[in-house]
Amino acid sequence: MNLRKVWGSVWKRSNRCKDWRKAIQAPKSSSITIISVFDQLPMDIVVEILMRMEARDALKLSLTCKALKRLAGGNRVWIFYLQCLHEEESWDSILFAETSLRSGYPLRRMVSSEPEEFSFMSVYGQRAQVPDSIIIDGGSGFCKFGRSKNDSPSGRYVTFAEFGNIESPIYARLQHFFVTIFNRMQVKPSMQPVVVSLPLCHQDDTESAKASRRQLKTAILNVLFDMNVPAVCAVNQAVLALYAAQQTSGIVVNIGFQVITIVPILHGKVMRQVGVEVIGFGASKLTGFLKEKMQEKNITLSLLSVQTLKECYVALDYEAELSRDAQESAATLSKERFQIGEILFQPRLAGMRAMGLQQGVALCMDHCDAAGITTGDGSWFKTVVLAGGSASLPGLAERLAKELHDYLPSSICNGVRVIPPPCGVDTAWHGAKLISNLSTFPGPWCITRKQLPRKSRLMW
Repeated sequence: MNLRKVWGSVWKRSNRCKDWRKAIQAPKSSSITIISVFDQLPMDIVVEILMRMEARDALKLSLTCKALKRLAGGNRVWIFYLQCLHEEESWDSILFAETSLRSGYPLRRMVSSEPEEFSFMSVYGQRAQVPDSIIIDGGSGFCKFGRSKNDSPSGRYVTFAEFGNIESPIYARLQHFFVTIFNRMQVKPSMQPVVVSLPLCHQDDTESAKASRRQLKTAILNVLFDMNVPAVCAVNQAVLALYAAQQTSGIVVNIGFQVITIVPILHGKVMRQVGVEVIGFGASKLTGFLKEKMQEKNITLSLLSVQTLKECYVALDYEAELSRDAQESAATLSKERFQIGEILFQPRLAGMRAMGLQQGVALCMDHCDAAGITTGDGSWFKTVVLAGGSASLPGLAERLAKELHDYLPSSICNGVRVIPPPCGVDTAWHGAKLISNLSTFPGPWCITRKQLPRKSRLMW
């Protein structure tokens, strides 16, 4: 009531009537709060308010302002607003991102002098100012792309069918790849930062593999900067999948189109020195096995094959599942529905001489354990995150966990857990989404053309 009276009296002052709204308008700053809005009130208005109040009301107002200041300075209210502002994201994912991923890629360990708790009031304001970005998750199999503010990718297509092997750093091929994506999204490359996943290739620790990785990353950056992209954040695809599972350390098992890649990661950094095992077959073998069985039974290779693939699963006990499958029909797929997933553990079923999935992961864990890397928690490699479209087969995570407990020695298998793809085929894309919506983005995550080393600015 008193405020209304004051506004009425101020409105009559012609020399001030044009500026009073500006006086109380919150400045466009990421650190603005409700209390700072009251701080912007002109002193003559504050004095007039106090003159119209009795001492008892002034005391109540003083206590109210103190309570509001404590409330606005605390984390609880801003956590509530963060949840309301980002309804498409769970609070767990926001909390993980803001407490674990703020420092940039590769992650820098928090120093002891840094406080454990930070102001969510600042986080709220900073996240509201983060620009929209373009996320491109490409690989040898499928590509997913979309805006960081969207719930899911806006487009997908088969990479190898349209562009061939984009993991080969050929400028013209990469340029065609990125130009096509921007055209399909109908956006200008110069308008937004780009978050791009680095394909899972050349994963070993040899000098030739290191050179190949550098060459591919340099080619990607040069193409994007030549398209006038303002800033680029390039992160390993396996690391993005790990972030989507709200982890910074663990082993990522990516079932790709041609190969299965097993990547140990510690604090966001790929640990190639402890050995990355690559199994020489991928999802193409699974779909090939399905098509072969459907042809044997004269089943039409149409939409039915897609539906059948969705009905496939991984048996927890393969032999027990076989014994229950006694009533097989000649015109339908029965045991084949779980034999497809069994190929991952027994490649010989598809006529391949290769390492089984459980053997590859167990060997990688054994290398990590033998390396004796000093960390606060020696079990950093006991979290296994699955990624890739075929990794979404029902029962795969449970079966792999069972096999690892049977295969590994007791000193390692205790505490092992397997996490299915958090976001299905779009897991890496959603990991990039966590990064691109961070309150510190693009800051420590992106590089610009000026920051690119001069020797990397190749002439093609």
